[in-house]
Amino acid sequence: MGAIPAQRESVARASDVSARDGDALPHAPAHAHATFSGGPLAPGSARALLRAAFTEWAELALPGTELLNDRQADDAVVVVSELVTNAVIHAGTDVELDCRLEAHTGALVVEVLDHHPSRAPRDGDPEPSYGTPEYGRGLRLVAALAETWGITYRTGSKTVWAQLPAGGKEALDGIQAYAGDRARDHALRVAGILAPESPPSRAPVSPAPVARGGQDRDWLNRGALSFLAEASDLLAGQLDENLVAALAGQLIVPRLADWCAVWLEDEVAGRWGSPRPGEAESGWGEGGVSGPRLARVWHCSENRIEDLRQALEKEPPGTGPDHPGPVPFPWPGEALGPHGTLGSALAYRLTAGGRPLGTLVIGRAGLVSFPDEITGLVEDLSRRVALAIGAARQYARQATISAVLQRGLLPGAVAEIPGVRSALVYEPCDKGGPSGDFYDLFPAGDGRWCFAVGDVQGKGPEAAVVIGLARPWLRLLAREGYRVADVLDRLNQLLLDDATEAADAAARALASAGGRPMNPGDGPQTRFLSLLYGELAPFDGGVRCTLASAGHPLPLLLGSGGEVRTAARPQTLLGVVEDETYTSETFELRPGDSLLCVTDGVTERRSGSRLFDDEDGLADALAGCAGLDAELIAERIKRLVHEFGARPPEDDLALLVLQAE
Repeated sequence: MGAIPAQRESVARASDVSARDGDALPHAPAHAHATFSGGPLAPGSARALLRAAFTEWAELALPGTELLNDRQADDAVVVVSELVTNAVIHAGTDVELDCRLEAHTGALVVEVLDHHPSRAPRDGDPEPSYGTPEYGRGLRLVAALAETWGITYRTGSKTVWAQLPAGGKEALDGIQAYAGDRARDHALRVAGILAPESPPSRAPVSPAPVARGGQDRDWLNRGALSFLAEASDLLAGQLDENLVAALAGQLIVPRLADWCAVWLEDEVAGRWGSPRPGEAESGWGEGGVSGPRLARVWHCSENRIEDLRQALEKEPPGTGPDHPGPVPFPWPGEALGPHGTLGSALAYRLTAGGRPLGTLVIGRAGLVSFPDEITGLVEDLSRRVALAIGAARQYARQATISAVLQRGLLPGAVAEIPGVRSALVYEPCDKGGPSGDFYDLFPAGDGRWCFAVGDVQGKGPEAAVVIGLARPWLRLLAREGYRVADVLDRLNQLLLDDATEAADAAARALASAGGRPMNPGDGPQTRFLSLLYGELAPFDGGVRCTLASAGHPLPLLLGSGGEVRTAARPQTLLGVVEDETYTSETFELRPGDSLLCVTDGVTERRSGSRLFDDEDGLADALAGCAGLDAELIAERIKRLVHEFGARPPEDDLALLVLQAE
């Protein structure tokens, strides 16, 4: 048995697995089992599981492993990758993977059980696409690689299985190797794995031998499909489009080409324009408002990269009508030295989700045209590059929106208060979305300053709605002269009224839909808010502080002599109880006294089953800060919180220290 951790869970077990006809098969000694949850890492985890299993089986010399060879193992890795990708990535489901080696025949049997077989691959209407749809192509690839395969339906589940014979399937050598055989091309086009054959003038192919043709075929025979699987894994984990472009160059050069360049287009300029004179056949045109940006250039000789970049920048690829395959690209001979005056270059459009994203260009010296095996492999790789760029752009857009939203939810600057030193620590756990914690410190007029530290239930857009509602109202009510307790009373009622309006709107939407159930995210969301809110009024000899805590961790007061006590009493969360009446406490901060206000990211910081504030842990930590100024107190508490657990904090963290001077 062999297994490694998968994305959610991976377990190895020696147990019977379901047969293709529904009957039980005898236990196979060489057997691996794992469960994978939906996500981009699942196919990579499945491939890693299989490789680890093969290695362990061989080390244990289990029956049948003497018949298992590299070709069969590579085919199995591709089959598992495509099955898990189709089930998990496209359908967003959880799957179970079984792989066993039949001792007497050496055949590998792979089964992927889908727990949600009826779930649609995508939600909503599909976007228009310029290229061949990817969905379902993987299962046709499985059919080409496997000796037998099929689908078994059961109640609430579906199993897709494949059997690969010992030694691989000799008749399919051309399929895995992309060997350029015309019969192989025809078979793959019928299966839908390759695009229809293009006219010679637009996608030239040549069966003629080339300088590195034998090396190409040797390398491709050893595992072109495994190369694609690994490349997909590498690209899928990148969240920066420039890094994706850099990785594309490293994957292609020098394996498939002498040089490679990637242009990226902005989403406005990425549209086809009119062809330039004499270029109607090649499909290139001016197009684009600002033109594509040359993001990355790679060459197998580093000293040629800069010259090549300068030459390519002078004549960037234009935009032209959609084309599923590569088109010729002008050869930049002058930039490649005496040995690179002649060669062939091809350009591939990068599109994803119906949107043009850029162009990938490859070139090799000494060729009249690229052979089929290279053009087909790079075409498959270019689709993966485009998907990775599209995902990176989507992430960048979301990160930008979140950053702008987060800046709007927090004060631009923290007010300076006469006679008071303040220090703030704010660390959102999720860098890609709005935090549920917020703070504020602002002048309220008439010699008063107000402060707030709050925590909204949940994160993301729903939390942003509550913060966007609460923080402006706090400032407005404070500047209108309302007392601390009155501010909480009114904010509580405001949240309840807003929740009622949201519920009424959801009810109307349900009625207009004819009573059909809505998606879980469409209904009203409960909007709870824990808040510590206070008012500071400096006077000769200290600062008068009035504050109240609504369901929030209680503030701690550190005296100049090192004594620590709570400075408020617990009260109900805001947005929970109708007509709740809040009360406040008033006390004086004398010089050297410090008030510590935190969110539950501090008090509930975990280390195993223990919390940071267990047995008055926060009070003890604050007592050890006696004699320190506000900035040092904040830094020390933050350090102790981080050091409390071995792993980074899993919740937002905010703390505010106010110290009378």
